Amino acid sequence: MGKAKTLFMVCLVLGLFLGQSGANFEDCYKVCFLLCAITPGHTLFSCSVECLKDCITPPSDSLRDTRYFCKLGCASTLCTNLSSKDNPGEKRVAGCVGSCSKTCTDHV
Repeated sequence: MGKAKTLFMVCLVLGLFLGQSGANFEDCYKVCFLLCAITPGHTLFSCSVECLKDCITPPSDSLRDTRYFCKLGCASTLCTNLSSKDNPGEKRVAGCVGSCSKTCTDHV
C-alpha cells in the first residue's frame, strides 16, 4: 500500500507539473516540495531550503548579484517553516519570498 500511495503521489505531482504551461515560483516550489517530501531521508526543512534554492530564479550573473544571495538567505531563514508534509503552502512561501525580495532590493 505504501508503494502504491507513493507512486500515485508522484504521478499526481508530475501531472500537475506537466500541465502547467509556464512554471512560476509557486508551481516550481509546490512540485519540488511534494516530490522531495516523499523522498526517504529528506526532512521538511531540507526540502524547503532545496526548493527555495531551485525555484528562486537567479540572474545570469548570480555570483555577482548580492540581491540574489540576500533574497535566498532571507527566504531560507524566514520562509522554510511555512510548509508541511500535507501542504507545501506555496502561496504563503511565495509571499514570504516576495517580501524578502522587496527587503533586499530596498537595502542592498
